[in-house]
Formats: sequence, C-alpha cells, structure tokens
Amino acid sequence: MVPIAFFDSNSPFTLMAYISWNPSPVIFDLGFYELRWYSFLFALGFVLGYNILKVQFKETEFEEKLLDTLTVYIVIATVVGARLGHCLFYDWEYYSNHILEIFLPFRIQPEFEFTGFQGLASHGGIFAIVLAVILFSKKYDIKALWIFDKLSVVGALAGACIRLGNLMNSEIVGKPADIPWAFIFVRVDSIPRHPGQLYEALTYLTIFTVLFTLDRKAKREPGFIFGLFFVLLFSTRFIIEFFKANQSDFESGMLLNMGQLLSIPFIVLGIILLLTRRKKLLYVSDLEKTA
Repeated sequence: MVPIAFFDSNSPFTLMAYISWNPSPVIFDLGFYELRWYSFLFALGFVLGYNILKVQFKETEFEEKLLDTLTVYIVIATVVGARLGHCLFYDWEYYSNHILEIFLPFRIQPEFEFTGFQGLASHGGIFAIVLAVILFSKKYDIKALWIFDKLSVVGALAGACIRLGNLMNSEIVGKPADIPWAFIFVRVDSIPRHPGQLYEALTYLTIFTVLFTLDRKAKREPGFIFGLFFVLLFSTRFIIEFFKANQSDFESGMLLNMGQLLSIPFIVLGIILLLTRRKKLLYVSDLEKTA
C-alpha cells in the first residue's frame, strides 16, 4: 500500500496523492491448499466472538457446552443465510437459472470450474441467525432476547472482521472520490474511490465498543442491546451505502439500493425494541431463563 500521484486531463479528479491498494488476497499457498485473507478474517470474527461469549456464559448458570451448541447453530445460519441472501436479493437473475450453484462451490457449465461460494449478504445472514436463535432458545429453555443481546455485541466485532476481509479482497468498493484518503483498487480499476469497507469496519468496531460497555455497565431489559445494535449498525450501513458502488446492475436506477432497502426493516425493529425494552434493571438475576 503506497500513496501515488494521480492525474488525468480527462478526469474530474485533481492531482493528489491517493492510496494504491493491491494486496494479495492469499496469505499463503501450499499448492494443494491456500489460505485467503477473507477466510482467515471471517473465521477470526467467530473465534473472537466465541471467546467473549465464553466469559459471559461463565458468569451465568449455563453450561459451557451450550455455547458450543449455540456456535454450531450460528455458524450454519450465517453461511446458509448469507449465501441465500446474496443469491435471492442481489443476483437472482443468474441463480434462478443455476439453482444448484447456490449450494455447490463449483460451476458445471460451460465447463467444470471450482468457484467457492462467491457472494454472501449480511442481511440474509442476520435474518437466518435470528431464526436459529429462536429455535435454540426454545429447545434449551433460554430467553431468546438475552442471547440476542450477547450476540449483538460480538456480532458488531465479527462484522468489522468481515469488512476487513472485503478490503483485502478489493471487493464491495466505494464510489469515485476526490479525497486524500481515497483508495485506488488496482485489481478493479485506476479510479480513486471511497474505501467503503474501511468505513464500515471502523464504524462496527466503534459500535462493538459502545455495546460491550453498555452491556457490562448499564443493565436494561433483555432486548435493549439487541435493539440498539440494529439501530446503530443498520443506520450506519444505510448511510455508508451512499458512498459505495452498487453491487448489482439492477440497482443503478434505484433511489435507494438493495442494501439500504433491506436495512430499513431492521432499523424499525431496533427502534421498537429500544422503546419497549428501555426500562432500567436493578436486579439482573434469573433474567436468562424463560418464564
């Protein structure tokens, strides 16, 4: 990553030093196996979240093995939900004619090609996580809103890790920009752009810090942190989308892009939770168990 001077007489951008961004998306390649930054950071989000939740579970009467089970629910829900979310909301025109490719990490036509799962949508992942937690809470008799509060804190941290992975992949780039901190994503084009992934990563880290502090210091009814998470994260996402390039061609003529439209229901739900779960608690024992 080095600053470079950029000037084109046919470009609206003036002479300025921008950041040339062209890291390898691969950490190491053994020939038979390669570790990519995105995969590493995606997994890191789960590892950090698991260890934070492990401490919180130890402070309650729940057995630690329940956290292991919950983690399995969350991992499966995240991958399946995010994958379906991308295919349904962002690229249905293609996947409606290639249904198997939604679930398989390779392409059959026009020739066999291993592609991995290209395309994950956070909105779909979060929706699937909500369903998974509801199922988990009913099966193990734990208050769902208490789980949602704990997951919201680590969810913001995991989101930051994922956006850093997008940055290392030079994907989900921003719109053209004439600012000192603009990135030229060399693998995309030679145009200075907003580093939208970095905007989101830094904001999500801030949200993590706020939620972690509130969850430890300001006890309120279960569901309050969850609601605040939705409001902060998806309001941020809604605003930052104005600085990001559209992910699909069909978004070009839309007043709001798909990411913004999908964020609105989460923001509304978050506001409802904040209004209904804002009561301060003097005693926090026995909150975790369902009535």
